[in-house]
Formats: sequence, C-alpha cells, structure tokens
Amino acid sequence: MNADIEIRTTEMPADMRILLDAYPRDTWEAHPGFKEKTSNWLGAHVMFRQLAELVRLETEAYLEKLRDPDDFAARLSRYGDLLVRNLHGHHTWEDKSYFPELCEADPRFEKGLEILEKDHEALDAMLFQLSRTANRAIKLVQLDEAQAREEAGKLQPVTGTIESLLARHLSDEEELAVPIILHHRLRG
Repeated sequence: MNADIEIRTTEMPADMRILLDAYPRDTWEAHPGFKEKTSNWLGAHVMFRQLAELVRLETEAYLEKLRDPDDFAARLSRYGDLLVRNLHGHHTWEDKSYFPELCEADPRFEKGLEILEKDHEALDAMLFQLSRTANRAIKLVQLDEAQAREEAGKLQPVTGTIESLLARHLSDEEELAVPIILHHRLRG
C-alpha cells in the first residue's frame, strides 16, 4: 500500500543537530528566546501525535470488535478529518513561511529543512491513503459490515505508519528548528 512512498527512518544527520548540543530540549522553555509562538507550534505537534494515536487506537478497537461500527465510523471521521486537515494546513504554513525564515536566519541548516520538506511529501502521500481508505471504511459500515472490517484491516497499517512517521519527523523538526529559533531569537 505504501511501497512507493519513501519514509525516512533515520535521525537527522549529526551536522544538522549542531545547535541542539548548545540548546538541549530540556532547557527550551526556560530560555529567554522561547516565546509563545514557539510554544504554540510545539503544542500543535503534541496534538498531531495525539490524533495519530487516536486514529490508530480507534481502528484497532474496531478490528478487535471493541468498538460499535457506527461509533467507529463517527470517531474515525472526526479524528481522521482533524488530523488530515490540520496537518495539511500546518505543513503548508511551515513550507511557505516558517522553513524559509529559518533558512534565512541560519543557512547551515537548509539541508536539514530540505529533509523535513521531503518528510512532508511522504506524509501527504500517507494522509491521502488514510483519507481514501478511511472514507471507504466509513461508507462500508452502513453498507456491508464485513467489507468495512476488511477495509479497516487495510487502514490499520496506514495508521501505524503515519504515527511512526510523525514521531520521527516531529521530533527531528523540533530538535532542528527550536535551537535555531533560540540561537537567533526568532519568532518573538
């Protein structure tokens, strides 16, 4: 299902994480350059992790017959839509505004930001698969429950892949971007 999609499983290259040594994650919030905009950006990442987990857990609960079909369809529709729409909007903003600002502030990190933009392309492709498969499962709940379970079985690995990809991508994105923001006192 996702054989054509290149998904990065390795950490960012060490040379892209130079500033992380000077600005470790556990010191970010106490730094005078850590502003509300950065906190909100990180908060959005927390929400994406939670939504991806919810979509996976709801799919698994339905497959294990722990979730009523109509309840599953409603929850999948709600959480899946929130995940897809918000990620698309967030990534569009990052690609068009946020990442260019970071590259301008510190050109050494352009290569790392290019890697993150490639992650966005892989995520977009996975979100398309999620939307297509989830929409079929939701429709089939009303038409043929056996086929709905079969479609949910196809959805389950997609949800796991998205959750894993987001975990890797968001962590790398945070560990690349926040030290740049703190070092150059951006987003204030």
